[in-house]
Amino acid sequence: MTVSEREAREVAEAAREQDWRKPSFAKEMFLGRFRLDLIHPHPEPPAEDVRRGEDFLAKLRDFCETSVDGARIEREDRIPDEVIAGLKDLGALGMKVGPEYGGLGLTQVYYNKALAMVSSASPAVGALLSAHQSIGVPQPLKMFGTQEQKDTFLPRCARTDISAFLLTEPDVGSDPARLATTALPDGDDYVIDGVKLWTTNGVVADLLVVMARVPKSDGHRGGITAFVVEGASEGITVENRNTFMGLRGLENGVTRLHQVRVPAANRIGKEGEGLKIALTTLNTGRLSLPATCVGAGKWCLKIAREWGEARVQWGRPVAEHEAVGSKMSFIAATTYALEAVVDLSSQMADEERNDIRIEAALAKLYGSEMAWQMADELVQIRGGRGYETAESLAARGERGVPAEQLLRDLRINRIFEGSTEIMHLLIAREAVDAHLSVAGDLIDPDKTLSDKGRAAVSAGGFYARWLPRLVAGAGQLPGAYADFGQLAEHLRYVERTSRKLARSTFYAMSRWQGRMETKQGFLGRIVDIGAELFAMSAVCVRAEKARRDALSSSVEDGKAAYQLADVFCRQSRVRVEELFGRLWHNTDDLDRKVVRNILDGAYTWLEEGVVDASAEGPWISEALPGPSKKENVHRRIR
Repeated sequence: MTVSEREAREVAEAAREQDWRKPSFAKEMFLGRFRLDLIHPHPEPPAEDVRRGEDFLAKLRDFCETSVDGARIEREDRIPDEVIAGLKDLGALGMKVGPEYGGLGLTQVYYNKALAMVSSASPAVGALLSAHQSIGVPQPLKMFGTQEQKDTFLPRCARTDISAFLLTEPDVGSDPARLATTALPDGDDYVIDGVKLWTTNGVVADLLVVMARVPKSDGHRGGITAFVVEGASEGITVENRNTFMGLRGLENGVTRLHQVRVPAANRIGKEGEGLKIALTTLNTGRLSLPATCVGAGKWCLKIAREWGEARVQWGRPVAEHEAVGSKMSFIAATTYALEAVVDLSSQMADEERNDIRIEAALAKLYGSEMAWQMADELVQIRGGRGYETAESLAARGERGVPAEQLLRDLRINRIFEGSTEIMHLLIAREAVDAHLSVAGDLIDPDKTLSDKGRAAVSAGGFYARWLPRLVAGAGQLPGAYADFGQLAEHLRYVERTSRKLARSTFYAMSRWQGRMETKQGFLGRIVDIGAELFAMSAVCVRAEKARRDALSSSVEDGKAAYQLADVFCRQSRVRVEELFGRLWHNTDDLDRKVVRNILDGAYTWLEEGVVDASAEGPWISEALPGPSKKENVHRRIR
């Protein structure tokens, strides 16, 4: 399909949740309003949820330690069937499915803790469980399914059936307006044709969530629509099992659907609501990825601590050398921050008092970027041993530490479930929603003069009230947030900086107006600043909770938590100041000119002197509808 840039934006905009029915800490923060009351005191889970969650974690730990051989999965590029069968017996497929459907009914908090644990044993197993429950059949049915659909499919998802999510196509990634897979109404059925790429779990899935375009016709509103499809349906062929840099064992493939009949009763929601269902599902589904990043950070810290003490150079353990010690400090502080962000966002999701669409997106963005940095630092701390595979280390008699594997495994997190670049744009759009709501017509070239006049009146009233509040706030009062002790200065910084961030955003909108959406470098830095401020807030609230809980014998040391929170905030503030400096002093304009010259062939002389080792073939494979000409590599796990 060929669609214009405007049409693509309209499709994406229509899929957004338009209303804010609940408060949002992050949304307020981007507007310069530091609503600490929305996250402090730190929300607490009910005691029964904690008991059930801890009971399951104990069973899961035992299973991971005795039955999950991560080295074997890495070596054989496959999760053994007996491991998946054990997960089914344990109830791990139904962690997020309610007990009334045979699931465990865990909270988001404990679901994420479980993913962090199992991913530390094998990232591929964590990915299988996450794809099944975070974006596969259970979550969209839980939120949008009919009672009949829940009764039919959720018991299967909880115990026996693996599910997958099929949206991406060979020529369609983050631009779903060009979705080519079709679902033609035919009596009480739909007939689906198309090819889907990167179908995580698709190679072994029993149930699929398929996104397809329904043509508009009499009695059919049409649009991108979600369906539950039986994986064994006639006409479905898994044509290829993909392999990747990392995540060996990931059951990810290319799936062709040819004349696949799906009952209308299997449609999720209404026609045309598919993308909205997908995005709404991801509001909490995105928290699973940063949860696995927390697990990675914890493992990095453990290995760095043990190695930093055991390895001696120049008469001292390497941890005592500042060049290495600073990396260890970064790993410890950042792991604490990631866990604070994920736990806070997850508990907010469980309570359902706040709209966490921005918080979850920030957690995904921040977690994927910082976990990758931590793994890279661990490889550097380990030196040559960090670059050597665990199998090679073990073969010559040393501890088989898979540091290089972790680096490879984590790299995908910056790409899937929304690449860093897409997350920047998604969060930026939500962050400026209040401005576009009152002043959007002013910068829309298609609006009439009368539309712009009404918008000017509305915007004038909004900004007359809003702008004066950005001048001063609690962050300028020396005694503000005193109950946070030594962390109070960081909260004052966050309050001041949130107002500065809002002023910078307003200035940019005033300066660039309709061209603001093209300033992706600027928007990315705005979002990165917001991510740091959210992380600092979460860290301070968590550390204060630990201090209070320490009075009643908490497992988390309150004094140590305060120290980690303090050092993280100081590291974060350095990054924030650098990002602010780059808002207005950067090479964005020059970069655009260079890119234009690259595309015009001005620098092809620079490419000379090398050999291109790429195999021949098209950049993007053709995905024309029709019957499959390949062997079906789908395998059923029993």
